[in-house]
Amino acid sequence: MPAVTADERSERLTSAGTAWGERIQNAPSSANLTYTVTEEGAGSVASTITAGKHTFTVDEPAALARDDVAASPVEVALGALISCQIVVYRLYAQNLGIQVDDITASAEGDLNVTGLFGIDESVRPGFSDVRLTTTVSGPETQERYDELRAAVDAHCPVLDLFANATPVNVNVVKG
Repeated sequence: MPAVTADERSERLTSAGTAWGERIQNAPSSANLTYTVTEEGAGSVASTITAGKHTFTVDEPAALARDDVAASPVEVALGALISCQIVVYRLYAQNLGIQVDDITASAEGDLNVTGLFGIDESVRPGFSDVRLTTTVSGPETQERYDELRAAVDAHCPVLDLFANATPVNVNVVKG
């Protein structure tokens, strides 16, 4: 990752916010984005994911088919959650004038594989609980960081995916 100073980050966040505000004011439909990712199978159960100009691999641990060349889908989901949190923390710290010197996050998710393997149909195959911890350092009071957390909780797209049901339309197409 390229090194970015606090001033550079501030300028980028302010510039992006201003540009998006103007874009949406001039063309409200520009606020509607569609993201597309594609997958190509690899190895036993690995996937090469293409997202725009980026590619990455997702796999399963050795206990679930033996390749273990990359993070699993549920680990990638937790990684998406904490990376989105960091972005939105930085954005809203800038918007609210809250100084953040450093920010880190971790996520833990509990998953009972009896749902995944169809051993117990009463157990959901996804996470039963997710614990998210964000550590913010800086000169502000705990109350200001709590204000920041509330703004992030209200606006983080990936947290919203975890916290709320999202309609998913599934199609299988014979190739």
